[in-house]
Amino acid sequence: MIKVITYGTYDLFHYGHQRLLERAKALGDYLIVGVTSDSFDLTRGKINAQQSIMERIESVRATGLADEIIVEEYEGQKIDDIKRYGVDIFTVGSDWKGKFDYLNEYCKVVYLDRTEGVSSSEIRAERRELRIGLVGNSILLNKFEQECHYVNGVSVSGVCTTDDMDLSNEIMTHYLITDSLDDLLNVSDAVYIVSHPTRHYEQIKKSLLAGKHVLCESPIVTRTMDYENLKKLAQEHNLCLMDSIKTAYSTAYNRMLVLAKGGKIGDIISVDSTCTSLSDLEKKTKRGTSLDEVWNSICAWGPTAMLPIFQLLGTDYSTKQITSHLIAKDFDSFTKIDFVFPHAVASLKVGKGVKSEGELIISGTKGYIYVPAPWWKTDYFEIRYENPAENRRYFYQLDGEGIRYEIVSFLKMIQLGKHMSYIEQSVSQAIITATEHFYNGTSCLQI
Repeated sequence: MIKVITYGTYDLFHYGHQRLLERAKALGDYLIVGVTSDSFDLTRGKINAQQSIMERIESVRATGLADEIIVEEYEGQKIDDIKRYGVDIFTVGSDWKGKFDYLNEYCKVVYLDRTEGVSSSEIRAERRELRIGLVGNSILLNKFEQECHYVNGVSVSGVCTTDDMDLSNEIMTHYLITDSLDDLLNVSDAVYIVSHPTRHYEQIKKSLLAGKHVLCESPIVTRTMDYENLKKLAQEHNLCLMDSIKTAYSTAYNRMLVLAKGGKIGDIISVDSTCTSLSDLEKKTKRGTSLDEVWNSICAWGPTAMLPIFQLLGTDYSTKQITSHLIAKDFDSFTKIDFVFPHAVASLKVGKGVKSEGELIISGTKGYIYVPAPWWKTDYFEIRYENPAENRRYFYQLDGEGIRYEIVSFLKMIQLGKHMSYIEQSVSQAIITATEHFYNGTSCLQI
């Protein structure tokens, strides 16, 4: 029996895919089809998939041509698969000619001519790109603009800012720069907002009323009532309002959540999260930026630090204690929050101008998970046990700090009209509630 293997994304399955699989099938007696996972796109350099991996697998299965379907998840897997399944022929489209010649050492390599005039890229290109306008005064806008280049189906329309000092030359040269949100909304289908949190509510409201989808850096707003109003407004206008915390889209972070929730360390008893950075307050005030425009600790780092706590333990805590070091009204250089849950406890430390080890530790009844600093953009974590010989290390490539995958989720959320965010609305609301309690002094101590 001659075994044949081929790989592909098979996004927006079309006639060209069908013909390629038919010709691959004709090369032997048994066809194995590898479907590329959402997180593995190293050889393509872009996030192209508009469909989930399950949708793409079902499209391949529906052809009836694949005798076996597998998922391609890591670099070097092709060699492993060829050995594991006893493959005789590896085949792929001729647009990859020469790329996989190294596999001739393990089996025969055949490049098949692709069907002319049809491709997933062309189909995606026929869909009008989502034009995203950028709003705010932050170096995060530079990262977001760069990551948009890795995602098919989106483009940057311009920037609304009152301070362009942090913008890159690339943005300043190629895009509309304005201090009028109305002007930006006129050329955009959606906006990414990273302005000061106290400005979010009015900017989001104006954007939604103008019929624009919104992706906003967390906290979306600083009052729970405002969040409820904005959710209702988005729903009434069939628009997407999505919370932005890039860590939620990190491959390592998501794998860590799965293992923790799956009982790898037993019952979770404690979560300790620390996020700090040195303050840019002095630099900003020297160039005339008001203190009201600088992100404090609770807003800059609080949402990220709270994310694993609420995603692992839920949002139904019984008590909360906030302790802050204030250097001005509503501006904390350091805040510590302690949560008590029915069966667990959690603690977070955040700082802007106070530096500490930015690690994440999840303690359980069988062991613990250790994520080293900076845990919020890690590609590595460990599960540790009483017996060190049982310890396990996990490595996952981190592409774009998770931003590109966040953009993909935002795009899919808009296209499908349903919640696709990796951050549950209950988590967004819990983050906003804790932030609101900081501002109004509920359960707060000041040092």
